[in-house]
Parts: sequence; structure tokens; C-alpha cells
Amino acid sequence: MKFRPLHDRVLVRRIDEEARTSGGIIIPDTAKEKPQRGEIVAVGPGSRADDNKVVPLDVKVGDRILFGKWSGTEVKIGGEELLIMKENDILGVLEGPAAAKQAA
Repeated sequence: MKFRPLHDRVLVRRIDEEARTSGGIIIPDTAKEKPQRGEIVAVGPGSRADDNKVVPLDVKVGDRILFGKWSGTEVKIGGEELLIMKENDILGVLEGPAAAKQAA
């Protein structure tokens, strides 16, 4: 199934964070919080400015992002749990080799 977000919305796949602390203690699933990192799967065309022109989004498919704890709406598309959120719910884009390592 294909999904295309409308306007300034993006479709995000959560990236699971490490299940152990830096000291080596394993965190059980019941104590974990939902990750606040994700990868953009699809983006909408952008929002409309006052002059009715489409303003493209600053993010693109494949970007790794940070978002607020309560951001977005959880949906199930093609059997996968994803989030739909507006671009302004995104706190920032993770860049560089450290972002790729953390997301992997």
C-alpha cells in the first residue's frame, strides 16, 4: 500500500533506541519509553503561503529526525506502526556519521 501525506505532513518510522545503559544494564520493555527518533518515510508537497504558492518542506525522505514525545498520530499502514505528524512537530534533523550509527 502506498501512502502520500497531504500538505505539510510527514510519515515517520520510529527508530528503536539501545536497550541497555552505558553501564551495560539491560532495560526491560515495560520500562522503556517510546523513541523520539525516527526516519522520514514520505513527505507531503508542502504548505500554502498567503500568495497561494506551495512552500516545500525542509525535510526529505530518508532524513533522520528528532521529534517531541507526544508528537504525531500513530497509524498502522501495511502492517507497520508509523507516525503522521506536521513538519513543525519535528525538532531537528540528525546529521553526520553519528546519526547514521545511532539509527542503525
